[in-house]
Amino acid sequence: MTLVQRLSVYEKLMRLDKPIGILLLLWPTLWAQWLASAGQLRPVILAIFVLGVVLMRSAGCVINDYADRNFDGSVERTRGRPLAAKLVSTREALGLAAVLALLAFTLVCFLNALTIGLSVVALLIAVIYPFLKRFFWLPQAWLGIAFGFGIPMSFAAIQNDIPPLVWVLLLANVFWAIAYDTEYAMVDRDDDLKLGLKSTAILFGRYDVLGVMACHAAFLMIMVMIGHRAGFGVLYYSGLAMAACLAAYQYLLIRERGREGCFRAFLHNNWLGAAVLLGIVGDFIWRVPLFGMPVVPLVR
Repeated sequence: MTLVQRLSVYEKLMRLDKPIGILLLLWPTLWAQWLASAGQLRPVILAIFVLGVVLMRSAGCVINDYADRNFDGSVERTRGRPLAAKLVSTREALGLAAVLALLAFTLVCFLNALTIGLSVVALLIAVIYPFLKRFFWLPQAWLGIAFGFGIPMSFAAIQNDIPPLVWVLLLANVFWAIAYDTEYAMVDRDDDLKLGLKSTAILFGRYDVLGVMACHAAFLMIMVMIGHRAGFGVLYYSGLAMAACLAAYQYLLIRERGREGCFRAFLHNNWLGAAVLLGIVGDFIWRVPLFGMPVVPLVR
């Protein structure tokens, strides 16, 4: 295998050719960056987190493929992955994951001690996640914690503190992750049943579509509560309204439970996360009171 071919294999192993995971991890991190800084972004901290998101998502994909290397060959969607197709060795994969995680940790070392400590917790959460589907019916909830851990880390890096609002925002992200990853799991449900793996798509059964929409609703309701607590105005809620419309469109995609529609719905969550960020950014740039009520600063 030539160097170019090997680099191409590594790219696929890290899923850099499929950036949706990076985006779903990035959106809640960006929400937190804006909220923690009250709209006054810290460019260096922002750059560290953006690069960290790319590195850790890439490392997470390698670890996930290592954990699933004996299953992926039996699943239609994943049988062509590098480890399942034996294009790379397990030693290579683990070495690549270690290098990526080390690079991410090096970036975090430029931040404060609280953020460094949280980064160790984030790594443990990421390493545990791929193995949960063997015995835990809600791996999607764990994914929500893993993909949302940039929230407490962002507040720690910017404020050197973790206010209670952080955990509410993380809870919102957990519900959102259950929604979009259940859509993802609906694509693989038949294969997962044969392999004895667990997911919310299987747990919810014939109520899977209802479960997805209920989780979207819970996510948006919590974001409304956060907006009220933080004193946000019209533009923030406009962003949430756009997100609600996007979630409603996903219902149309998943109601027939077809593989293609469910996968399109999963990918569509990129726009939902962007809509929430647009509302947050818009509110900080141009604050408009809701129903004439005064806009107050975000409470730390």
